[in-house]
Parts: sequence; C-alpha cells; structure tokens
Amino acid sequence: MDSLEIISILIILAGVTVLQFFRGRKLNLQLVEFYMKATIASFKPVDRNFVWLGGYIGYRAYFDLEDGLKLEYTLTLLPRQSLLYFPISLLTNRHDKLYLVFRLRRLNGEAHLIRRGYYRLRPKIDDEVALRKEVVRIHDLEYELLYDKREYAELLVNFIEGFTKVGNVKHISLTPSTKVLYILMKPEIESIRNDLEYIYEFVRSNEGKFSL
Repeated sequence: MDSLEIISILIILAGVTVLQFFRGRKLNLQLVEFYMKATIASFKPVDRNFVWLGGYIGYRAYFDLEDGLKLEYTLTLLPRQSLLYFPISLLTNRHDKLYLVFRLRRLNGEAHLIRRGYYRLRPKIDDEVALRKEVVRIHDLEYELLYDKREYAELLVNFIEGFTKVGNVKHISLTPSTKVLYILMKPEIESIRNDLEYIYEFVRSNEGKFSL
C-alpha cells in the first residue's frame, strides 16, 4: 500500500467519523429532548433542576413531586456521536440507561431484585449475609431476589411484572438505611411514558406498605 492509498483511506475515515459525529449527536439530543418531555409529563414535578452531564451523554434531574416525594433521575446514553468509541460502549455499557431514585418518607424493610448475569461486578449490598436469597423466573427471565421480609419481596416481583418489557428492568431495590426505591432500566421510546406513569402510580399507591 503506497502513501497515496494510505492518505485516501485516512481522508475517507475522517469523513465517516465527522458524519457519524453529527448524526449521533443529533440522535442523542433528540433522545434527551424526548425523554425529558416524557419524564416531566409523567411526574409533573412542582420543582425541578436539570444538570447536563457533558457532551451528549445525558442529564441528571432533581424533582420535587406534588405529593412531597423527591426523585433523582439520571439518563445516560450510548456515545452514538463517536465512531470509534460507540462499538466499545456497546460491549461495556450495552444500552442507554435510566436510573430512578425515589426518596421515600418511610421504609422498614429491604429487598433487591437483580437480573441474573446483568452485572459483571455486582454492586455491594450492605448486610447481604443477613438477607434471604432466591432465584425467581419472571416472564422466562431469571432474577436474583434478596430480602428480609417476604412482603417486600412479593411487592417487587409484582411491581416488575407491570412493566411494558420486564427484560428492560435490570435492578430494583428498597433500601431502608437511605429510604430509597432504586430502579435501573433500559429506556425505550415506545414504552417510556407508560413505564414512568406506571412507576409513579406504584410508588404513590404503595406508600403505606413501605412502613410495614
């Protein structure tokens, strides 16, 4: 391969990289706008604060909800604008991610529902040794269930069954030390509005059960 061929390849590669940057940036910005509007419409916050995460990878939001609940919401997107890093991110991060953290007023039990095989290094769970453990099948998918009260375990199993696609939900937990309901899921344009409204209705309708 002579120098002219090498230069031609580099020019083509540069052109494709630039084209991917603009296309990927546009798509990520459209996704941010779509998910942001769906989130506001679903939760109807009385106060909100958005923090851009930099580049085109998503944002973090802090919501005060009308019933006194607080929600921390983080959306991270795959780097579609990067021709070189995008394939690597597909292997490491695999998909766009939505993290929801509800600050509850009361919570007297602990439970975790984790998609088996999802984490390469599972997050640390305080006092895990004291929790009961089961493997449950939900819509032909296996989840690891850890809990201290059967009521909380059943609550999470019933909760996940109501999502549009159960497989999009990777981790749900109720943690009494911080009074948090945590949800990690893969967002999808077709189902995000229904799922967010379902989540909010679940939180509001089950507040009394969190104090059992």
